[in-house]
Amino acid sequence: MNGWRAKLYRDDAVVLRGQKLGESDRIITLFTRRHGRIRAVAKGVRRTTSKFGARLEPFGHVDVQVAEGRSLHSVSQVEAIDLYGKRFIDDYPRYTTASAIAETAERLTPIEEEPALRLFLLTLGALRVLAEGLHTSSLVLDSYLLRAMALAGWAPALEECAVCGTEGQHRAFSVPAGGCVCQDCRPPGAAHPSPATLQLMAALATGDWPVADSSEAGPRREAAGLVAAHLQWHLERGLRSLPLVDRSSPKTSPTRGADENQRSTDGDLA
Repeated sequence: MNGWRAKLYRDDAVVLRGQKLGESDRIITLFTRRHGRIRAVAKGVRRTTSKFGARLEPFGHVDVQVAEGRSLHSVSQVEAIDLYGKRFIDDYPRYTTASAIAETAERLTPIEEEPALRLFLLTLGALRVLAEGLHTSSLVLDSYLLRAMALAGWAPALEECAVCGTEGQHRAFSVPAGGCVCQDCRPPGAAHPSPATLQLMAALATGDWPVADSSEAGPRREAAGLVAAHLQWHLERGLRSLPLVDRSSPKTSPTRGADENQRSTDGDLA
């Protein structure tokens, strides 16, 4: 190997997904705090005798030691910080929501090993909120998507015209134009969402959970459609996981812990 030695580093990471490799290994996609998105081989994790296979299941927050490789890195150690996925493995709405969040995080980090701290914190916070059941899963997803798009520079205009910048609550919404548009700038085919829908989208974008949690089913469905359309317009192809998201879960109120976490740090969605 001409004296080449692998460089080791530690980081905390969110497990986005895993792919089978050979008979007993997996390629794990990790979103790390300081090193961005990386892929690393976890050898032997599919064996029943694996010491850390369960710690590398999707949606977990882990402390990982990585050995850099010439093509793929490898996982040499991993410790669980909080395995969020275990808390909703049997909850289809929350599991599919987490899948859409993980796919979005991966799509918004196209360059491996490029740090994206704010998106990492947002992703970690969204999974934590899902695990704790603080808000309805569909609202968590749409809030995450709106904030992730804002970090990518794709935030839809909600309180001003996307074309001319005139401030105010405009009733038309055009995905190609960039969000809400005034009467003078409204292009053909623009949608006309209800005021409650636009109010909900603004609340989700800013984390106004009292408003979001009290919203009705109709505005939630309409907002979800606009958010998905806006995201897919910018990604230029849809998320595979988004059509699988179960949005039929009933309206819920935040648990007692939600109030205590409304202003917590680490980029969460509470």
